[in-house]
Amino acid sequence: MGHSLLCMMGFFLLSTVICGNAEDNITHSQDADEEEEQTTSAQRDEFGVNSGNSNLKTDSTTAPIKPTVTVQPFWPQIYSGETVTVRCEIQGGKGAQWTYEWSPYKSNTPPTSNEYKITVTESDSGGYSCRGRRSSSWTEWSNNITLRVIAPPEPTVTLQPSRTQIHSSVIYSGETVTVRCEIQGGEGAQWTYEWRRNKLNTPPTSREYTISGATKSDGGGYSCRGKRDSSWTEWSDNITLTVLSPPKPTVTLQPSWTQIYSGETVTVRCEIQGGEGAQWTYEWRPAKSNKPPTSNEYKIKVTESDGGEYSCLGGRSSSWTEWSNVITLSVIAPPEPTVTLQPSRTQLNSSVIYSGETVTVRCEIQGGEGAQWTYEWRRNKLNTPPTSREYTISGATEADGGGYSCRGKRDSSWTEWSDNITLTVLSPSKPTVTLQPSWTQIYSGETVTVTCEIQGGEGAQWTYEWRPARLNTPPTSSEYRITVTESDGGGYSCRGRADRFFTEWSDIITLTVSSPPKPTVTLQPSWTRIYRGETVTVRCEIQGGEGAQWTYEWRRGQINIHETSNEYKIITATESAA
Repeated sequence: MGHSLLCMMGFFLLSTVICGNAEDNITHSQDADEEEEQTTSAQRDEFGVNSGNSNLKTDSTTAPIKPTVTVQPFWPQIYSGETVTVRCEIQGGKGAQWTYEWSPYKSNTPPTSNEYKITVTESDSGGYSCRGRRSSSWTEWSNNITLRVIAPPEPTVTLQPSRTQIHSSVIYSGETVTVRCEIQGGEGAQWTYEWRRNKLNTPPTSREYTISGATKSDGGGYSCRGKRDSSWTEWSDNITLTVLSPPKPTVTLQPSWTQIYSGETVTVRCEIQGGEGAQWTYEWRPAKSNKPPTSNEYKIKVTESDGGEYSCLGGRSSSWTEWSNVITLSVIAPPEPTVTLQPSRTQLNSSVIYSGETVTVRCEIQGGEGAQWTYEWRRNKLNTPPTSREYTISGATEADGGGYSCRGKRDSSWTEWSDNITLTVLSPSKPTVTLQPSWTQIYSGETVTVTCEIQGGEGAQWTYEWRPARLNTPPTSSEYRITVTESDGGGYSCRGRADRFFTEWSDIITLTVSSPPKPTVTLQPSWTRIYRGETVTVRCEIQGGEGAQWTYEWRRGQINIHETSNEYKIITATESAA
């Protein structure tokens, strides 16, 4: 009876163990969701891979410990194309003949292998777990480990230092530049690098490729790719490095006038075309020790000793440009302005104009052509607007007479005041009409010149008006000629006009025109008979022609006698002289 009871109790215990294991297998799928939820709260190792806690049960009546899934390599991100080893590890299960089951199921993996390799694609992303079997006993399913597969990053080639010119892939010969391969998102991985330039492989196999003392032969395309484990990224896009000879600087002057006057301020500037944004240092000729080397300009309040040649060069990194061409700064004493009058008639040259006329007072600065001058005027030491080169007086009166002077300003520097020019405004004298010849009587057929004379108006641009009007006479002529007839007799007067000013009318001069008188021949002595051998004077008398400059013509019979005076003497008369 006792033996039967012990046998029954042993059977019961064996059934409990077997049934308990079977129940665990049956309920595993029901508890999978709960285990998966527990996986999300499981401790994350330093690589970010989920790993479950293995609870070692020492009770000899329970199943073996919980397996752990590991991934080699332990990178936080796996790139498609890389090879990963997924391993099922059972702590304390060494030496046993285990078979393994995987989730997701891997039909191509031998059941006796605790690991398998995947050359991953993005579809291999997901959770992985395993369990082990020994004899007829299964372990629990391991906690999930999550594998994240992404496309490999594309490298980027960058240049250091990142100057403006470098951003545009341009450096100057002699400079040092580092070409760097940057893999975004690949931080922390053990990368090796491969470089190529124009499709030719170039060492070194490192993240940076440094070019020291660059020459034009270093120009070209650079690209890189990275390798992690046995997987390569794509080649980066090419970056083309251009190596130029350093540009030649240019020295400029501001303001850029051909001549600078002592006392003015000039900015000397070193300009490097295409070098904007770079950290240049500058050297000057003549040397300027008091100027910071990083400044591309300096200012001078010039004296005549500052005249001369200026040039510069620029340095960046270990590279220097050429010396610029020389620019010559010419410093002279400021010019003295001169006041002139326009129009430049004779009277204006002597600073005399007539009331009613218009005159322009001009400030001329010899040698200052092309500069942006401003002007200041004064008259009798009183400042007078406008601040322009010319000061115009319209319809001058005697009150406009006086002294005028000017000075010029360029930038912040003034010239000296010009010498004074004194303007005199007069009322023109009354014109006078004269006749040439000035005989009291003019005979018809003679030629007379009528002249309008304005005393003190010589050289001015006069126009004339006549009474009676002479339509056929140019208005700019002060005289006209008449071959007179008796109808030309009468009174004549004139006036002059300069600009908008008219003189008074002149006094009238009367021209008397008469018919020419008939000459009379007389004899001296006035005897009716002359004896042979006596002397006789024959005289031509023109009644009313006294005072005139006459010339005479004589003839005896039809024969002309060469005598131009009003007398003709016959000495020792003969009968042939009769």
